[in-house]
Amino acid sequence: MSFQAVTFDYWNTLIFEDGVDLRTHRIGVWTDLLAGAGVVVEREALEAAYAGAWLRYVESWKADEQFLAPAAAAHILAELDLDLEPSVRGELIEVFEVSGESADLRLTEGIVDCLATLREAGVALGIVCDVGFTPSVILRGHLRRHGVLELFDHWSFSDEVGHYKPSSVIFDHALSGLGNPDPARTAHVGDIRRTDIAGARAMGMVAVRYTGVSDDATQPEPEGHHVIAHHDELPVVLGVG
Repeated sequence: MSFQAVTFDYWNTLIFEDGVDLRTHRIGVWTDLLAGAGVVVEREALEAAYAGAWLRYVESWKADEQFLAPAAAAHILAELDLDLEPSVRGELIEVFEVSGESADLRLTEGIVDCLATLREAGVALGIVCDVGFTPSVILRGHLRRHGVLELFDHWSFSDEVGHYKPSSVIFDHALSGLGNPDPARTAHVGDIRRTDIAGARAMGMVAVRYTGVSDDATQPEPEGHHVIAHHDELPVVLGVG
């Protein structure tokens, strides 16, 4: 079977956090901003409030309801119950959303050569990404910085589509943007069984679970049609290139 298209998950498939993670980075930025405004907050309180916002995100993610960075920042501020000037509150919410610009995000090993091989074989390439607290415009910026954004023909980010995986809506958006390839001749590569593997299988796509950064152990099923630990395996298992 010749493949017409391949879509990729973003986090821990194309990109991973290296060094200080985004959670720690955001908490540090907020600590400095609050201190500059004369507001002292215990780091433990900030961490607990952040953890609460993340749990709220996970609940929304599983329910396919959007919970983006501004809502998360407002949730944290409500938990902290601080007496803040409106300007300080606005700056905290803004920086919470944009702080991902300075995060140290790296490409997963072998992804550049993999994408080049697929493109040379005439395979259309897309992204299907569940956005957390870092908006898609910033996520695309990291791919642009690494010189790979132009290798993709289309992308579907949940904050723009309005749905998370495994919803058929975000996969339909991806397939439509790639010229409506036959789902049976389209592969989706991702690391999470509940979203990437289940979503792709439900669409009739070939599901490939990537374990090079994170080997999902949250649930035993469903499994991918293929499981790979390095991106140089992908063209091989798909018979491309």
